[in-house]
Amino acid sequence: MQPAPILQHEIPEAQRAAAAARLPVMQPVADGALLTVDSAYAAQLAEKARLIARDRDRVLQVLPGAEPAAAETLDLVLDDLARRPDFGVAEGAVRRPDGATVGIDRSDPLLTLSRLVQEDICILQREGGEHVLTAALLGFPAAWTLAEKIGRPLTRIHVPVPAYDDGVARRVQRLFDGVQPGRPLWRANLLRYDDPALFQPYTEAAGRRVGTPASPYERSERQTVMRLPATGAVVFAIHTTMIRRAGA
Repeated sequence: MQPAPILQHEIPEAQRAAAAARLPVMQPVADGALLTVDSAYAAQLAEKARLIARDRDRVLQVLPGAEPAAAETLDLVLDDLARRPDFGVAEGAVRRPDGATVGIDRSDPLLTLSRLVQEDICILQREGGEHVLTAALLGFPAAWTLAEKIGRPLTRIHVPVPAYDDGVARRVQRLFDGVQPGRPLWRANLLRYDDPALFQPYTEAAGRRVGTPASPYERSERQTVMRLPATGAVVFAIHTTMIRRAGA
């Protein structure tokens, strides 16, 4: 028996508009809007916990040398949560908006993040002329597999994407080179899906079937890019919204 899909009620209008723009561009993140908490908060975090308990390496990996960046990411998120009224951050624990309390395990920062935020977290560090995926918490992959991408540079990560040509690759690399600490940026996408599952780890050799206008679900990612000031790593955070289309 398939579990019930984890759905939100709607895609925020600003996010839908950003995804529909003819020339999608990165926008500054508004104050207080770095992370998103919505109606699927508790359900999405429970799903991440289930996936990690079942097979952690498919969801969470930190390559040797990426530990300081992962630790700094946790610090950045905790600092943001401490300024929000819906979280309560103490010395060793965080009270979540759903009332649950999560202990802060600094020896396993991405696991701690999996218990606090809906966002998936990808950490990229510059090696040579490109940024390489060195750590990731990826509970809700939209048709890609962590095992195929970890340790790979941006150009290799995007090999199966037809629109990711040399020109796009250069623009993305400039974005990752240019993003400044304390000035996060965001963009959004929106695609039709037949399958509402959040965890869709398709491989490069066997990608998902592309949705059609008749597909009953819409899946949108709010993608945020931010620079860590100490390690210089770039964090790519992904908040996933899945809805059933009206009338579908």
